[in-house]
Order: sequence, then C-alpha cells, then structure tokens
Amino acid sequence: MTDDTQWQSPEGRPGGTNGAGTPGIPPILPVPAPASGYYTPPGQGSRPQSAQGQPGWTPPPKPGLIPLRPLDLGTILGASFRVLRRNPRPTFGAALLLQGSAYLLLYAVVGLVTFFSVSRINSSTNADNATIAAGSVATIVLASLVPVLLSAVVGALVQGIIVLEISRATLGEKQTFRELYGRARGRIGALIGWTLIVGAVLLVAFGVLAGLVALFVATLGVAGIVIGVLLGVFGGLGFLVVAAWITTKLSLVPSVLMIERLSIRQAVARSWKLTRGSFWRVFGIQLLVSVIISVISQVVSAPLGFIAPIAIGLLDPNGQQGAVTVVVTGALLVLTVIVTVVFLAISTVVQTATTALLYVDLRMRREGLDLELVRFVEARQSGAAGVADPYLPREAGVPAPAGDSPWA
Repeated sequence: MTDDTQWQSPEGRPGGTNGAGTPGIPPILPVPAPASGYYTPPGQGSRPQSAQGQPGWTPPPKPGLIPLRPLDLGTILGASFRVLRRNPRPTFGAALLLQGSAYLLLYAVVGLVTFFSVSRINSSTNADNATIAAGSVATIVLASLVPVLLSAVVGALVQGIIVLEISRATLGEKQTFRELYGRARGRIGALIGWTLIVGAVLLVAFGVLAGLVALFVATLGVAGIVIGVLLGVFGGLGFLVVAAWITTKLSLVPSVLMIERLSIRQAVARSWKLTRGSFWRVFGIQLLVSVIISVISQVVSAPLGFIAPIAIGLLDPNGQQGAVTVVVTGALLVLTVIVTVVFLAISTVVQTATTALLYVDLRMRREGLDLELVRFVEARQSGAAGVADPYLPREAGVPAPAGDSPWA
C-alpha cells in the first residue's frame, strides 16, 4: 500500500526517509516545547534544558506571601503564622492596640460596676439584700454589653484589615494600616453588621435552649429535671454540631465582603458555594489552627497560674493581705492580662489569615484565580497601566479586554 503523505525532515528533505537514507520510515521531528502555565519572574529563569532539548519545569511564581498555585496544608499553616512578622504593624500591631483597648475597657467597666455593686450589697440590710443582689447582677450584665459590642466592632475592623492584607501580600504588596483601611472603607459597616448578625443568632439559639431546660426543670418536678438534663446534654451537643457546620460554611463571608465587595446576602451565597465539597478540609484546617493557638497559649500561661499562688503563699503565709502581697497580686494580675491580650491579638491574626488563605485557595482550585494573579503580576511588572484588580468578580458574558490588561 502506498502512502501519499509527504513528511518533511528537519533538514528540509522530503518524507520517505528519516534523514539517514532509510526508506519507508518517517523522519523524527523535534517535539515543540510545552507552554508553561506559570510566569517566571525576571532574573529567576528556568531549569537547564535536558540533553534531548526538553525545557525544565518552571515553578509557579511567589511574588509575596504564598506561591501562586493551589495551597497545601503546610503552606497555609506557614503563611498564617508568617503574616505576623511579614507586615507586623497593620496586623499584629493593629490587633494588639485595638483589641487590647477594648479588652481593658471591658475589664475596667465590669470591674468598677462589680466593685460598687458589692459595696452596695455589703452596706445593705438583710431585708433588702436579695433585691439589691439581683439588681446588681442585672447592672453588671447591662454594663458589660457596651464593651462587648465595642469588642465586636473592633474585632470586625481588625478582621477586615487582615483579610485585605492577605489579599495584597499574595501579590507581593506591603501596605500600611492607613492604606489597608482606605481599601476597607465602605465595607466595614457590612462586616460589623455580619458580625452582629452571627452573634445575635447564636445568642438567641442558646437562649431558647437554656429557656426550655429551665422551663422543664421549674414546672415538671423530678421528671422535668430528668428531661431538662437530657435536653441540656443532647441539645447542647446538637447545638455545637449545627453551629460548627453553619459557621464553617459561612466562614468565608468576611473575605468575600472585603475582597469582592459584595453585599451580605451575596457573600453568604458565595461562601456557601465556595465551601461546597470542601467542608471537612476547611473545618479541619481551622480547627487545627485553633488547637495550635490554644496549646501555645496554655504553655505560656500555665506557669503564671502555677507560680502566682506559690508566690503569694510565700509572701503572705498567714493571709494578712499586707502591702507587699497586694502589690505582688496586682503585678501578677497585670502580667496575666498582658499575656491574655497578646495571645488574643495573635489568635485573631492567625485564625483570620488562615480563613483568608482558604478563601484564596478555594478560588484557585475552583475558578483558576492563580492564573489571574499571575497575569496581574506580569502586567504590573511590565508597567501596564490601569490593571484591573484580579480578585474582583467579572460579569458573566463579558469578554476579557485585550491589550495590556491582565485579563487578556
């Protein structure tokens, strides 16, 4: 059978030979180099070509905090803690200052109200003691609401700043607190609103469960106590399971609010969609980071709890509450508060960074965000003007613009 197909050898000789004069064997053509899916930053180059002329593998770029590719567990954990020292002022510094102030305000308000309430109870008569005690408890609870709300607002602000820091650090940018706050402007209200909604829903759900337990115990006697205990145990476990499931599914809402600048309703749907099929991965990584932070906190704070009573016992073995004992007790209390505030700031930064990195990772895996980030870095390094933010969603059906834009 005759094959009329003409082959072209590398030297330009017609087909039918392999260049060595052997008839009937097609020539060996050079295999074209596969196009690399990753951008190589200037100066880094690629690995040397092999003896057969094949180019080496080029690793994905790492312009900043993370490499621009889907992330594994080690990368997420490392980057979550590395953000503390990469740009500490707008992350750890802001969290320490803002959350520390709110925490100290909570201590001051509750402490002062408690002091005056106890003084009033001690100076009251036996007949009015119960009434004054009940009013004092209500006063303490109401007085603590303002600092708690302030803490929620401050926590939301810090969370938004850290989310934006992660998004810009991924692109190699290192921005100040003022620059990050400028990016967050217009979205802080939505983030605070979301924080308050979550807190209110959890509080109402817990209140309903506690109210049902109290109702059974107060109205049904022994049977009510049994029912109340069973409801409290199993209802509490069910509450924890449902709360863990919903909070994990909606854990990306702050990132969507700040980075994609969507409404709360759209952010809820977006977070639910991004975590679909990845619940256990998101839940497991967030839980692992929480356990790591908790263990480190316990390792640091445990010596204080162990040394404090021993030191007070040695200084005041008879319990006379002398001046030295009061000073030492106050110093230990201040040191405990400082350690608590420091680890609160660290925990906020690391846990928020972990969730923001999971958001970026899921978008890389599901939407090819890593390719858009690479195009953005390429366009920025080439000096292109008017480069679009790669994190912002594009409208469906709108073609990518041509020219120097990273969407081309």
